[in-house]
Formats: sequence, C-alpha cells, structure tokens
Amino acid sequence: MPELSKYIYLDHAAATPVSDAVVRAMLPYFTQDFFNPSAPYRPARQVRAAYEAAKDRLAHTIGAKGVDLIMTAGATESINLAFTARRSRALVSSIEHAAVLSAASAGDHLLVKVKPSGVICLDDLRNKLSDEVDFVSISLANNELGTIQPLAEISRILREVRQDRLARGVTTPLTFHTDASQALSLIDINVARLGVDLLTLNAAKCGGPKGIGALYVSHHVQLQPITLGGGQERGLRSGTENVPAAIGFAAAAEHAKSHSASHRKHCQTMSQILRQAIGGIKIPAPNRNPEPYTSIIAHNTEKVNTEIISPRFLGDLKHQLSSFIPVCFPGIDAERLVYRLANRGILVSTGAACAANKGSKSHVLAAIGLSDSEIAGSLRLSLGSTNTVEQIHQAAQILREEVEHEYARIRGAQHQKLPLSRNSSRPTGSERSDQAACNDRPARAGSGKTAVSDVASSNSGNIYV
Repeated sequence: MPELSKYIYLDHAAATPVSDAVVRAMLPYFTQDFFNPSAPYRPARQVRAAYEAAKDRLAHTIGAKGVDLIMTAGATESINLAFTARRSRALVSSIEHAAVLSAASAGDHLLVKVKPSGVICLDDLRNKLSDEVDFVSISLANNELGTIQPLAEISRILREVRQDRLARGVTTPLTFHTDASQALSLIDINVARLGVDLLTLNAAKCGGPKGIGALYVSHHVQLQPITLGGGQERGLRSGTENVPAAIGFAAAAEHAKSHSASHRKHCQTMSQILRQAIGGIKIPAPNRNPEPYTSIIAHNTEKVNTEIISPRFLGDLKHQLSSFIPVCFPGIDAERLVYRLANRGILVSTGAACAANKGSKSHVLAAIGLSDSEIAGSLRLSLGSTNTVEQIHQAAQILREEVEHEYARIRGAQHQKLPLSRNSSRPTGSERSDQAACNDRPARAGSGKTAVSDVASSNSGNIYV
C-alpha cells in the first residue's frame, strides 16, 4: 500500500483522506454495534437512534433538519434521485459534473452558457427559462475550476419566474437543485440562504468515507424512488442503512464546518505560493514568423523571437474555491506531465478523475473556450488538509522544473526532428507535443532539471529562441 507521507498530494478535489477521529467514530458500528437499524430489539434500536442522530448532525451543517436528508451511496446517486423531480425540461450549466449532465440527458434539457471564468451567464439562463422548464441544476462550486456560482442570485431569478408564472396561470413548478459536493469544507452552506430546493453532498470530498452521500430535499418537492425494496429513507432509497458511513459523514462534516475559516485561510496561503511559482515560468516560444528580421539587440539578421509563453490560470480568483489552482501550460502534454510529477512524488490530475480515467477531453474547459491543445496542456491542482507550507514550496520547485524540462524537450525535438526552415511547414503546438511525446520517454525521478537556456545555448545556431 502506498504511504501518503511519500507523496505531496495535490488532488484533494478527487478524494480526501479520512481522519483518525472519523475512523474512531465509525469503528464501533463495524463491530459491537453492527445491528440492523430496522430490527425490533433494543441494541438495534440504539443503532437506529445513533443513525438518526448522525443525520441530524449532518443536516445541521447546512442549516437543515435530519428529516430533510435522504442518505445515498454517494453524490452520483443523490444527483440522479434529485432529477426525478423533473417532469418536463431541465436547465443545467455547460460545466456541470458528468453525473448531472448524464442525468439531464436522460430527458429534455438545455445547457446554460458560462463565461470564460466559468461563472454562469445569467442572461442566457433568463432567456432559456421558458414555461416548459421545471428543473434547474447549477453546481455551487465546479469540480474542475473551483468556480463558485451565484446561487442566491439564481434563486432570486427563479422566484421571479415562479411569480410571473403564477400571475399568468401557468402551473408548471420550478425546482432548483445544486451539487455542493466540492464546497462543504470551504463554504458556509445554508440551504435557506442559497434558496435551493435540493442539495447534493458527498462525504468523500470533506474528509468522510467514500460511498456515501446525501440529498437535502425541501418539504414541497416530490421525488420518485430509483431504488426499490424495504422502503428505507422515506421510501425513496431502499436498502439497509450504511450506519458506519453515516456516522463518519456526520463527524467529517462537523469538523469541516467548524474549521472552514482556518482551512480556507491555509489554502489561500498555499495557493499564493504555488501561483507565484507557476506565474514566474516564462518560456521563449518558437518563432512563428518565417521571415528573418534584423534584431537591434543581436545586430545580425538571424531570426529572433521575442514571444514568451506563460502559464494561464483558469477561472476567476475572486469567484473560486481557495483550494483550486487550475492552470494551462500551452503546448505541453499535461498527461505526460502528470506522470513525470508522480515519479517525483507530486500527485496531480488533469481534471475530473472520472474523465481523466477515460482519457476523454474536459467538457468544462471546452465550455470556457479553451482550444483542444490548451485543454491537453491543463492541470488541476487542489489543496487540502494533507498539505503543509513546506510541502507546497517543494512542490512548486519541482513543478517549475518539470514544466521547464517539458518545454525544453519540445524545443529540442523541434530542432532534431522538425527543422524550421523558411520553406518548411510549421507544425501546430499540439502536433509538436504529440510527436515529441512519442519520441521521448519520461525521465526518472529527479532527473528533469534541464533549463530552456541549456537547450538554446547548445543549439544556438539552429534553434530560434
């Protein structure tokens, strides 16, 4: 089994470790308190009481009551259950999690546009709120960009639509759902302030166990069960209750709630360190002008390139979870970079774990206007409880070294394999990256410290810098 201490883990948006305190809270319900909470005898009734108390504690963290929660086997099931409230047409943002988009695609739906920052276009939302729309799902915080959506403003718009429909005699309801899976440890969530009717939670994103989630359901919303059986969870989610996981979820959520301010501040400090290091990477780009010109500095007629490649931070820092650092390195193969970083003990991802596992292009990054080559060069760094400032300084240095190494490798491949003459065709950035990736294997851990200037000096007569 890999030990976390051997790595610097920068993928907390994918999963979070369960703390010792949460594990201790769960353990008795695997052993001596193992009883089925639906059984009639006293030990089982005591387990039932503990389970219901856990739901109450969990609900309290979002300003709700235990009776308002339906426990599920994770956020995906919670989202699918929420969508049973749809009877006609749904509106969802174009950057929603795959679970939301898949549930929406099972019926009539429209996608709402987002700005390049990832923030929803409210005008497009208004324009698409026809009388046929009865369900809206917008995430509180996006799982790839960390973009925080203006849910209170969206709720206000929906209230106005409801009032207008009522005045016109239109009886179509309008239910508002949000996926808050990424937000619990960083945002003070209150269902009343947000103005939502349905809210999805995920234990695995806030220091709880995997395989359990919850759906907050407002009293006026009518859902349909998707799991049939013994009628647990108000008949909406049959199956023996997962008592240990519910106990752990409540403990993790309470800890996240009580420490959210300090956690947010800690993430802001670490984020600033990483952003400064990444932002300081400046790489001379390949010369895209085939015509030679005289350089005032060089006093010769060699082609001189003054274009600089800089990393591009994605999203809007003012409307972003402090733990998220999505960044694009133009021209780099991010998947290759992920493996190189892992070899040096830095664990990051290219985006949502489910999409990365399938090797599919990020629909989120496409929705905010990135090109295919920019998407291919993008990483999602996400900070969390396992990180220290010392770790982040170390990770920043290694990340910078590896990015510079990759740019140097690409330029070296251009010189060796793709000579740029006045009459030669110039491959695109993605073609350069793809061809280079096929011709060079990732270096072993600790060996990737070649600087761009080293490549340039050794090939000064043949490569444009």
